[in-house]
Amino acid sequence: MLTKSQKAVLYMVGSVVCFSTMDLIVKYLNNVPFGQVLFMRFFFGMIPILFLIPKNKIFTFYKTKRPILHMWRAFCGMVAICALFVALRNLPLADVISLTFTGPLFVTIMSVIFLSEKVGIRRWFAVAIGFIGMLFIVRPAFEEMNFYYVFPVIFSLGFANVAISIRSLSKTEPNYLIAFYFSILSLLVGLSTIVNGWIWPTLYEAFLFALLGLAGGIANLLLTQSYRLADASLVTPIKYLSLVVAIVAGYFIFAEIPKVMTLFGAGLIVVSSFIIFRREAKLKKQVVAPRI
Repeated sequence: MLTKSQKAVLYMVGSVVCFSTMDLIVKYLNNVPFGQVLFMRFFFGMIPILFLIPKNKIFTFYKTKRPILHMWRAFCGMVAICALFVALRNLPLADVISLTFTGPLFVTIMSVIFLSEKVGIRRWFAVAIGFIGMLFIVRPAFEEMNFYYVFPVIFSLGFANVAISIRSLSKTEPNYLIAFYFSILSLLVGLSTIVNGWIWPTLYEAFLFALLGLAGGIANLLLTQSYRLADASLVTPIKYLSLVVAIVAGYFIFAEIPKVMTLFGAGLIVVSSFIIFRREAKLKKQVVAPRI
């Protein structure tokens, strides 16, 4: 029998595999209309969420007394996922995944602004390190005028707003309801692009659509379960395996050679976010995972 900690590690590894699978498929389906990919991600991603709804609430699960905050969380999440997909389709995989780890930096700043949380010198130092690392990675945005590097930053800002919203919503709302409204909005936004013309997928592309949605939906469930079973300081470092996957997959699948500046910047961001996670765990705060 596995211990809780061992199960938590396996859940986190599974989460990394699922998130990495989603990222690779989004990048691989670069020839498919953006809105169609977005729709398929949430159409099939809704399946794992529906299985979480209690049977006795199957006809009333959608009811909530906090519709405005749900709308804000869904909107921020939709903006974040759209920005992530645009970045994945137009930038090196390692650059994008590295920059997604800056999310907790923005969460720290917004926690001070919107939640009046007190942040000590260690976390401010970590934020500074993280932003320096981010600047190393986004250098092409200034040197080559590659505006696509703005999109991972938009993802991180959207991510931060989502994290702040969830900190409030999770006190009264079940996880499946929070995920449901986000998924519905993103699905509808994707569906609205059908007027711009979608393609009829091949059997292989249809398989990738289904895998994309299921991987994205299951990834968050595994991530949540991992944090429930073990301390964040144990399982969070495993999340950084996604950067290794991005570097290896980018090289062998998309012929992307990681730049030295990317690796150096990514190292600073990883150190920064890890310091933040350790402090949050020590202070017994709700730890914000790099992907929500």
